[in-house]
Amino acid sequence: MQALICCSPRLAVVVNRKTFSSLRAFSSNQSRGGLPRFFSDGSSVRVQGDEFWHMTKVLRLNTDDRVELFNGKGGLVEGSIERIDRTGADIIALENPKLVSTNTTQWHVYAAFGTLKGGRSDWLLEKCTELGASSVTPLLTERSPSISENRVDRLQRVILAAAKQCQRLHEMALNPPLKVSDLLPIVSQTKLSFLAAAESTPVLNTLAQSQSEPVGSIIIGPEGDFTEAEVRSIVEAGATAVGLGPHRLRVETATIALLSTAMLWSDSRGLSDN
Repeated sequence: MQALICCSPRLAVVVNRKTFSSLRAFSSNQSRGGLPRFFSDGSSVRVQGDEFWHMTKVLRLNTDDRVELFNGKGGLVEGSIERIDRTGADIIALENPKLVSTNTTQWHVYAAFGTLKGGRSDWLLEKCTELGASSVTPLLTERSPSISENRVDRLQRVILAAAKQCQRLHEMALNPPLKVSDLLPIVSQTKLSFLAAAESTPVLNTLAQSQSEPVGSIIIGPEGDFTEAEVRSIVEAGATAVGLGPHRLRVETATIALLSTAMLWSDSRGLSDN
């Protein structure tokens, strides 16, 4: 007898009742993070595509091997590989799916990284995923006016791989590119917005006087920095300009420096990260 158990609209698992009841006590004693983890966003658990290739060709997993599945929305379930064929693997659950909520500040990153080369965009998105950013939006500015559309698929794969590596359960969204003019209404509606700007008040001094909020924005300019007019418009919209030290930083370095500082500050204010 089988039943369909859903922990969120995007994750559903076929559970064999007899198998589940016999293995529940065993699986509940296993620590999290010890099993290979794979992404699944379908209405039933069949791992295909890149995840199937990684499961069978890289990790050499086979039938009866145990794995974890997550859906990027906080859904997590431990399962076992029931069947493998040429196109995919079917997973059977060994426990009730869990839905893990997140209580951390939702930091949204707006960074002008469209012109970065040599894997630097990959590195930026990988580290933003690891640090817990809720989303990253490529920012289009006067000095960084575009981003190649054919890079989007690759960047999405980078984000997924980073989420699996760091055991993150909530996906980081990669949003469509945004012009500075379209960013301004977002800033005006967000109480906690920080703009990295040279010769501004050090970020730690600013954070010491700030109040925690459920949502925050981090804004990073391009190589060559924002124009004076862009800085003025973003600050007038409500962002606080903050300094990141005496040296000129690359786009990806400034992004990670400000994001990591903000995340640690949020944590110190009593917000837990799931």
